[in-house]
Amino acid sequence: MRPVLTAAEWRRVEGAHEGDLGEAMDRAGNAVALAAVRAGASYGKRVIVLAGPGNNGGDGYVAARYLKRRGVSVVVHALAPPSTELARRAEAMARAEGVSVVELGAPVSCDVVVDALFGGGGRSGMPAEVLEWMETITPVVAVDYPTGLDPDTGKVAERAFIASETVTFGTLKTGHVRGAGPDHCGVVTVVEVGITGGEPSMFVAEEADAPRPARARASHKWSAGAVLVVGGSHGLAGAAVLAGRAALSFGAGTVYLATSQVDLMQQVAPEIPALDLQHAEAEIGRFDVVVAGPGLSEEDATSIRPILGKADRLVLDAGALTPATLAAARQGDADIVITPHDAEFHRLSGVGAGAFSIRSLAIRERLSVLRKGNPTMVCDGGPPVLVTTGGPELATIGTGDVLAGMLAALWSRGLGSTEAAVSAAYWHGVAGSELAEQQAVTADVLADYIAVLAW
Repeated sequence: MRPVLTAAEWRRVEGAHEGDLGEAMDRAGNAVALAAVRAGASYGKRVIVLAGPGNNGGDGYVAARYLKRRGVSVVVHALAPPSTELARRAEAMARAEGVSVVELGAPVSCDVVVDALFGGGGRSGMPAEVLEWMETITPVVAVDYPTGLDPDTGKVAERAFIASETVTFGTLKTGHVRGAGPDHCGVVTVVEVGITGGEPSMFVAEEADAPRPARARASHKWSAGAVLVVGGSHGLAGAAVLAGRAALSFGAGTVYLATSQVDLMQQVAPEIPALDLQHAEAEIGRFDVVVAGPGLSEEDATSIRPILGKADRLVLDAGALTPATLAAARQGDADIVITPHDAEFHRLSGVGAGAFSIRSLAIRERLSVLRKGNPTMVCDGGPPVLVTTGGPELATIGTGDVLAGMLAALWSRGLGSTEAAVSAAYWHGVAGSELAEQQAVTADVLADYIAVLAW
């Protein structure tokens, strides 16, 4: 997993660094220059570096020097004279190699803009000329953070640059992955500059953190992972069917539906056996994981509580995400994962779905939370794990039911609860992105497509 530090923690790490900060700035500036080249700063092209007075501006001066050596026509537009020793040295070295430095003014035509003004800090009251540059349609490379973006929260106070690439140093910071950060940062490139350490506040999942267990050669349909989906009330049958189909597509050997509409379910999804709620309660011991809530109405919520109290491993989704249903599930000894989006989290807890409140709920209720969103956040009480795969193509009805089925399948196949939540969210996002390259994403198509990623 990739660690994510708060901006304050990274400043502490930088302050404690005993190495050569000048060497670190040189590496940083060179990396920024290479990002500008990726953005189109080839021989003879025109690049404007917007430089602030601090070390962020110093990185910009170093980048300008390296671009000048490549034959790029580069000019630094300085908001103010350098105010740190490192930045002053970087400016002097850039001037010595022929880089022009002028006062920051109105935007001018160029091929690439390097934003080395403030390196983040969501603030209001920026100079008018800075705000004008933020309107540019020219590709922007941001140094550490796009100016105007809060480096901790990812919020924008007034306006912020929208970068095609952001070059940051040492590690990801929370502002890159939270709030509006992903929309403003573009591709985030992390560059090693010789400064390491720090206590992560969260992590970003990578493919290695999203395992998909192999099926043993001698497996049969009940030993390969058995899932019971509880829901599918009147008018909501499709949600339970989608969760069940997704669990089968993602490798569960057996999936049953427990519902108040057995006859309808058998007509809609004849490939998935259906049980009435009383029969399901009697058979609960046969299932490795119970998914409760897809297509569950308020009227049926009370009748499923006996099932919840007898489950060993329980995913609460959609209609089951209420305080009363969670309390009923807590009457047993189940290992629980909840899968709310922001509104469902508020309904369940009474507060917003921020990192602190999600972590607090996980600790208080002794469960794992998969907060659906972009990014998705998974937390079992430790530092949250962010899943950044997928995008707006998944903002369509029923995709959350597919995710619940994927989670149950992986959990039944042998992963731990939190590991299954991370892996399901990761591959759910990958599937959505891949499918979006071919067609509009709908939940029924997604429930079938995920089968190509199940192993």
